[in-house]
Amino acid sequence: MTNRDEDERAATGSLLLDDQLCFALYAAQRAVTAAYRPVLEELGLTYPQYLVLLVLWERGETTVKELGAALRLDYGTVSPLLKRLESAGVVRRERAAHDERSVLIACTGRGEELRERAARVPSALQTATGLDGADVARLREELWQLTHRARTAAERPF
Repeated sequence: MTNRDEDERAATGSLLLDDQLCFALYAAQRAVTAAYRPVLEELGLTYPQYLVLLVLWERGETTVKELGAALRLDYGTVSPLLKRLESAGVVRRERAAHDERSVLIACTGRGEELRERAARVPSALQTATGLDGADVARLREELWQLTHRARTAAERPF
């Protein structure tokens, strides 16, 4: 089948699974997460835990609410991640002195030590996927554009 045939199927609203953008994104996300797994297992982290630590390494101490917003996750999803990371001694949680309703999250010394070891994760994934820096930058930019467009579309009725 030619690219033109594929373009025509997509334009006419094909219901074939492999023609669905959402399925291609889902399959890619699962494959990328699986590619991260061996490297993250060496650190004792799951992929979602790694994402939490990326935010904390970048921003330092932050609130649960801010962490959830950065990861685009709700409280019910973030809270169990934080509990497991706290049990592992990687993060600490404490009530904010200025507002006891707010919970602050920060890395412990162990969490900061993981940062040094995690520095090789991005290059390991790049090597595993065979993407060069330009490929990664282009793909990331296209995905952020798609994210923005999809969010905008979700906010307005058809």
